[in-house]
Amino acid sequence: MLEIRRLVLLRELSIRGTLSAVARAMNLSPSSVSEQLSQLERETRTQLLRRVGRNVQLTETALALVGRVEPILDALEQAEAALTSADGAISGRVRLAAFQSAALTLIPPALTRLREHHPGLRLEVVQYEPEQALHEAWARDFDVVVAEQYPGHSAPHWPGLDRRQLLRDELQLAVPADLTVDGGPLPPGGELAALLRHRPLPWVMEPHGTATRHWAEQLIRSAGHEPDVRFVSADLQSHVRLVESGNAVALLPGLTLVDHAARLRRIPLAGRPLRTVFTSIRSSSARSPAVVAVRNALEAAAGRVDMETDA
Repeated sequence: MLEIRRLVLLRELSIRGTLSAVARAMNLSPSSVSEQLSQLERETRTQLLRRVGRNVQLTETALALVGRVEPILDALEQAEAALTSADGAISGRVRLAAFQSAALTLIPPALTRLREHHPGLRLEVVQYEPEQALHEAWARDFDVVVAEQYPGHSAPHWPGLDRRQLLRDELQLAVPADLTVDGGPLPPGGELAALLRHRPLPWVMEPHGTATRHWAEQLIRSAGHEPDVRFVSADLQSHVRLVESGNAVALLPGLTLVDHAARLRRIPLAGRPLRTVFTSIRSSSARSPAVVAVRNALEAAAGRVDMETDA
């Protein structure tokens, strides 16, 4: 009988590409990974790896074997869910990845709810970029992902992952509370056009390559202007601070601005564009009581935050 742990290492190699990357992901030494895979070759009496320079590649037989591993892992995950739900208590470990504004606004109330209702449940949270987090959930490094999708930009779809909407978050123009243009207030309904025409302040945006940056640039370019971007950061809280201090303007999601209404001005954009915030899990873990409890806690937190952003 084939050893499941060795099959998992073969699958990890198909995902991560190198023995060293597999070793890092699995907390093993590269030599240990190599030895385990060599043992798998002896067990199967088949060549699974071929040397290419300093790296290795999976043979066609190995790739076919990897395709058989996924259903096995799904079945094991379902079996674990059945065992953990047998006594009615919800316990165990759930690994969650969330982007920054979700981590700041949704995770704390979700944690409080879980601590009160399921004290035996251990939730481990990592701040992660949504697209990479979805890949890692497919690779089984995370159990639950909180991800986002901007207008006109679909987040990647990985096989075996489902999605469930948490909230729809309005994207808004954020400016300093006392910002003026040519000595007067911004014209109602024409705030963005006035900012683009007069350029009283530069823009702060996320780095190139992010869906947020592309969406913001396209919005401004479709209005016939090129944004004067002088500040670049993946930390949206730094965007907020630059706006609050009177040094920049920004296009930000409402979730980022929940606790800052008094220190900056939030201006609706034409068409009221929305980003979608959603959770994603593996379909094989959909009946796991621990995963279900975490998802429910996030949805309860999102319901409260949704009311605050509408207020």
